[in-house]
Amino acid sequence: MAHTRSARKRIRQAEKRRQLNRYHISRMKTAIKRIKEALAKKDVETAEQLLPLAQKLAYRAAAKGAIHKNEAARRVSRIARKVVEAKRQLASQ
Repeated sequence: MAHTRSARKRIRQAEKRRQLNRYHISRMKTAIKRIKEALAKKDVETAEQLLPLAQKLAYRAAAKGAIHKNEAARRVSRIARKVVEAKRQLASQ
């Protein structure tokens, strides 16, 4: 265990930050998972409605420092591409 007051404070701060990072990352991943589940059920409309929320949560996680901004952009790009492809497949049928 830490001996100095500053080291103890650092431990408290690190734990607080870890919890906040986990919160932001978890919300983002859950939103993305809901889109993937909707796409698996061929429910493109629901996936399209959920996409803006997932984008918002990903970019917010990046803004808060939980993930890198390029990671947020990559995740948003990949999930948006999946939604567009599913929409295209639905239209072609």
